[in-house]
Amino acid sequence: MIPVERRQTILDMVAEKGVISIAELTGRMQVSHMTIRRDLQKLEEQGAVMLVSGGVQSSSRVAQEPSHQMKTALAAAQKVAIGKLAASQVAAESCIYLDAGTTTLAIARELTAIEKLTVVTNDFVIADFLLDNSDCTIIHTGGAVCRENRSCVGEAAAAMIRNLMIDQAFISASSWNLNGISTPAENKVAVKRAVTAASRRRVLVCDASKYGKVATWLALPLGEFEQVISDEGLPESAVKALQKLDISLLLAKL
Repeated sequence: MIPVERRQTILDMVAEKGVISIAELTGRMQVSHMTIRRDLQKLEEQGAVMLVSGGVQSSSRVAQEPSHQMKTALAAAQKVAIGKLAASQVAAESCIYLDAGTTTLAIARELTAIEKLTVVTNDFVIADFLLDNSDCTIIHTGGAVCRENRSCVGEAAAAMIRNLMIDQAFISASSWNLNGISTPAENKVAVKRAVTAASRRRVLVCDASKYGKVATWLALPLGEFEQVISDEGLPESAVKALQKLDISLLLAKL
């Protein structure tokens, strides 16, 4: 069986069972453990599957972005820990970007004491918090309003960002894997790409529950990021893969 046939067989088996062990795959296809490992790594890089301890499972598809209110209740402790760790990377007198989201809101909550900071954001909740709790300079992107996520999206927001020179961007995602970050909302793609082009350093901030999920639109390849900040729930396979990609990884402890 050639590699393409093996990988399609793996996808068929995973689709049928949801989770399958490496031992079962090697037995079914009569190939070595290392051969199956190579196939699985290739499929994971493509975002088709996610490696778990001793086996593999299908990637979850995100069909719709949860609302801001729903996000607030998800992985709350992990977001607080990630927020503290990410904020420790921010220098005084710098210009940073905080993407829309509750993980980036957790970062904002840790920035109040940093002097002469400029914060660019497309998120109304972040801007409102900083207005009341900090002396930093706030730049809101403006643009079309996404009510559910209380943020601005689309080309108008992207165009405004292209006029800036940002030191460090903290970018969020509802789904990511070794292929990159993805979104079910096409109007978010332009904003994330504009931020990437305008920033000297890009950091992905995502709790581990988002890893292995995919959505329709690939917003950014993972190689666009210099650093990933997540939590200790991130699978070992992802940790090793990021090391091979030469992407700095920080894992927040709860």
